[in-house]
Amino acid sequence: MAIIVDKVQKKHDIALSCKELVVENGIKNLTISQIAKTAGVGKGTIYDYFKNKEDLVFEIVNILMREHNLNLEQEIADAVSTKDKIKAFAHFFYDEKEYELRELYKEFMSIALSSPDAEMTEFHSECSMRYHSWFDEIIQAGIAKGELTPHAKKLVKGLFVAGEGMFLNASSTNNLDTLEQDLNEFIDAVFTLIEVK
Repeated sequence: MAIIVDKVQKKHDIALSCKELVVENGIKNLTISQIAKTAGVGKGTIYDYFKNKEDLVFEIVNILMREHNLNLEQEIADAVSTKDKIKAFAHFFYDEKEYELRELYKEFMSIALSSPDAEMTEFHSECSMRYHSWFDEIIQAGIAKGELTPHAKKLVKGLFVAGEGMFLNASSTNNLDTLEQDLNEFIDAVFTLIEVK
């Protein structure tokens, strides 16, 4: 009797088994042979599930971002003030628990910027839209509660993009030491402008 393989689960399993390998080596120093050895499968099997090593990185990021978003949703729900809810998003950029995902995200961004494909572009667009939507809901709720002035709504995209931009800039200049402080000071400064006095 033939063994039935759940191809989606097998793809996830292969990708996740290589997470540490990608974090440690980066995509430039990664080979299909290393991936196959780490996953405990043949090189041909890797190509059955992934177009290339970039596709493997995309799969890992895709899986981990979905998990991250579930945790973030809970963290936002637990936060009391609008400012704390916004700061919950910023935790990703400096929290030690998010180290592996940040490293993988940087690899993904490198791929997405240098050789994007339609699936990666769609994934990144969906993530961005979801985060913008969350920011919008949080800011709108803050306005409704009387915490924020109505013009705060105009800062939704800017807040999200500024946080991501500060992270990417700090990463590219190898200046991550003050990122937590810089992000929190930025958010605090913005909130002094939009909070109801």
